[in-house]
Amino acid sequence: MYLKEATVRQQGIASALGWGDAETALAFKMLPQIIRSRFDIFLSHAVRDAELVLGLKEILEATGRIVYIDWIDDPALDRSQVSGKTAEVLRKRMRESESLLYLHTGHSRVSRWMPWELGFFDGLKGNVAILPVIPDDGRLDFEREEFLQIYPKVDVVNVTGTPSLHVNRARRTESGDYLSFNAWLKSPDKLRPDFGPGR
Repeated sequence: MYLKEATVRQQGIASALGWGDAETALAFKMLPQIIRSRFDIFLSHAVRDAELVLGLKEILEATGRIVYIDWIDDPALDRSQVSGKTAEVLRKRMRESESLLYLHTGHSRVSRWMPWELGFFDGLKGNVAILPVIPDDGRLDFEREEFLQIYPKVDVVNVTGTPSLHVNRARRTESGDYLSFNAWLKSPDKLRPDFGPGR
């Protein structure tokens, strides 16, 4: 099942209770964290989705994954002063990550960094998948982002209990054949949708 925005947002709000907002909650939760140089997931996201990112971080970590989020793991990166140094830090972190999940929301459409991260990581390691979060109105499309159709999609099973990740061969949000996240990482078949003749 693909994640619903309300479910992820509720997880983010619950996690942020007592902190004021999602950004503050994430910053304080990260204080005791060890500085890492290896990540299971590089989460490519739009900064406007901070509340969703907080909820997703909780869900993904509940699957046993170590998740890289730039403004948490590298707080010195100043989003108001983006430069070539920012790109170098992100490239280093992508090299230290096993996979990239592209958080697809209404805000991802306007991100200038997300397509760059997706392309860089795809060329680097190929372990790239789209993590769609279905808006509350139930409609998610890839209009003006048709390139996302060539990547497999991630769904989360049992969000309220012990969640697990599956990667499936889907162009949009339909179901397709799938592998567990761990099997997908190791498999030569990256579950890319088939766009052969007549498809």
